[in-house]
Amino acid sequence: MTTNNSSRLDVIDALRGFAIVSIMLLHNIEHFDFYFQPAGLPGWLQAIDKLIWDGLFFLFGGKSYAIFALLFGMTFYIQYHNREVRGEDFRPRFAWRLVLLLGFGMVNSMFYHGDILSIYAVLGFALIPVARLSNRWVLAIAIVLLLQPYAWIEVIQALPNPDQKLPDPASWAYFGAANEYFAKGSAAQVWWGNLTNGKIGVIRWSWENGRIFQIPALFMLGMLAGRKGVFKAGNNAFWRKTLMIAVLAFIPLYVLKTWPEIWSLGRAIDRPLVTIVTSWSNVSFMAVLVSTFSLLFYSQRWLEIFSPLGRMSLTSYVVQSIVGTSIYYGFGLGMYQYTGASFALAIGIVLATLQRQFSVWWLASHAQGPIETLWHRMTWIGGTSLVHAKN
Repeated sequence: MTTNNSSRLDVIDALRGFAIVSIMLLHNIEHFDFYFQPAGLPGWLQAIDKLIWDGLFFLFGGKSYAIFALLFGMTFYIQYHNREVRGEDFRPRFAWRLVLLLGFGMVNSMFYHGDILSIYAVLGFALIPVARLSNRWVLAIAIVLLLQPYAWIEVIQALPNPDQKLPDPASWAYFGAANEYFAKGSAAQVWWGNLTNGKIGVIRWSWENGRIFQIPALFMLGMLAGRKGVFKAGNNAFWRKTLMIAVLAFIPLYVLKTWPEIWSLGRAIDRPLVTIVTSWSNVSFMAVLVSTFSLLFYSQRWLEIFSPLGRMSLTSYVVQSIVGTSIYYGFGLGMYQYTGASFALAIGIVLATLQRQFSVWWLASHAQGPIETLWHRMTWIGGTSLVHAKN
C-alpha cells in the first residue's frame, strides 16, 4: 500500500489517509462489526445516533474501501512501471507480495473478521494477467466486472418466478454466530471464531454483495489511472468532468437503491437488482469523493494532514483492528454495551487523531511504517529493491 518516496504522489498519500480515517470512523460506530444498540438511551440521543449513522454510511459506506481498492491498483502500476523502465518484470515479485499481504490479512482477521487485506491479496492476482494489456482491453474487462455479471444471471433465473420467496443470505447465519463470541468469548475464542466462522461469513457476504467482481475492477481502474497520470497536478479538467459525470450517475442510482419499491419487479428479481444498483451507486459516489478530494488538494494544502496516515496505511489499518476490537468486544472493555453512534464516533475521532500523531512521530525517523517496512523487506528477499539499488 506504499511506494518508494521517489515515486509517490502527495495526493495519493493524503487520499489513502482520508480513506483510513473514514474507515476508522465507520468501524467504530459499527463496533467493528458487532452491531448492538445500547438500551435505555434518551430519545434525543437516539435521534442524534441515527443521524450520525445514516450520515456516515451515506458518505463512506461501501466507498472508503473502494477508494482503497482504486489506490491499490494505482500503487501496483507505480511499482510495475518503476521496474519496467529498468527492463524488469515486477509480476512475479508482486505475486509474492500478495502472498505476504494474505499473511498480514489473516493475522488482522484474527482481531477483525471484516478484514479487507486478505480479500485484496487474493483478488489482487487479477492484475497480473492484465498488466500488459492495452488500456482499451483493461477498461473493457473492468466494465464487465462492474456490471456484476453473476447478479444479472440471478435476475434472468428469477424471471420465470419473480415472486419466489428467497432464503436469507447465507452470510447472516455466520454473523449471528459471531455475535455470541464477540459478547462473551475470550480473546482466544474471538480470534479462532474470526478465522473460521467469521472469515467464511465475510467471504460469503462479499460474494452476495458483488464485491468479488467490484474489487478487481477497481484495481484495474486504479492501474489505468496510473497509466494516464490523472493524479498528477494540473489535471483539474479531468477531475471536474469526472465529478460531473459521477454526480449525474449517483443521483438516480441512489434513488433506485434507497427505494427499490419503485421498480417492484418481484422479490426474487429485486434482490440481485439491488445488489447491482448498490454497487454502481457506491462506485459513482466513490468517484465523487476522489474527484472532489483531488480538485481541492493542490489548492487546500491542509488536506495534507491525512498524508502521514496514508504513508502508514497498512500499519494504521491493522492497529485500528487490534485497538478497536479490544475496546468494544467482550474480552476487552466491552464498550459495545454503552456506546451508540455518537459516543463511538467520538472514540473513533480520538483514535484517528492519536494514530495520526503516532504516524507523524514514527515517520520523523523512518521512511515507512513498521509493517510496511517488514512487507517491503520480505518482498525483496532474494532480490534488490529500488531503495537498495540507489545506495
